[in-house]
Amino acid sequence: MDSFFHETRYRSSEQMVQFREFPITLCGAGALGANLTENLARCGLGQLRVIDCDRIEERNLSTQPYYKSDIGAQKAKILTNSLYRALGLVIDGKTKELTPDNCSQLLRQTNLVIDTFDNSVARRAVTDYCLQENIACLHIGLASDYAEIIWNARYRVPSATQDDVCDYPLARNLVLLAVAVASEVIMRYITTGAQEDYTLTLADFAVNPFGSDPQ
Repeated sequence: MDSFFHETRYRSSEQMVQFREFPITLCGAGALGANLTENLARCGLGQLRVIDCDRIEERNLSTQPYYKSDIGAQKAKILTNSLYRALGLVIDGKTKELTPDNCSQLLRQTNLVIDTFDNSVARRAVTDYCLQENIACLHIGLASDYAEIIWNARYRVPSATQDDVCDYPLARNLVLLAVAVASEVIMRYITTGAQEDYTLTLADFAVNPFGSDPQ
């Protein structure tokens, strides 16, 4: 039986072919990036590249799909290895820091860039390069009980104020909810070309189109 039996029954064989052949680059393999990479792979996305230079720390284990035995290893490498074991899928893992100088190398040959970085410098580099090269780019971010999923046309790079703060509150359920919504946004983009923006808040359990009045 095919690994994506259930997803194919929900979607269609034609859509699954689109997913398998659509190249995506994910920037970041932390709470959002790692879970999103895993989710997309398990939904049948077959051409994934993930970029992250960080190593796994114990504080990552509650929100990221890593194990105690992985502590100290590079996130991108562990993620690519685990998904190969799970699905036989070869992911292009890049254990490098993305900068304005290497964007052209790391973000080449892709139809969609997904930014989940946790610092404004890297987010700015991704934003500017994708605008310059006319590459579709989706940004996903978290703050307290809030998450947003916004395409480049309406995205604004956040202030660098929180870039060095490592002890911010983060609920696993918010991460997974954001990943689920972002995954569906990505798959709708692949199949229809639609670019949908959303905000999420965990406290009132609200999912709204970006820019709309809260329900």
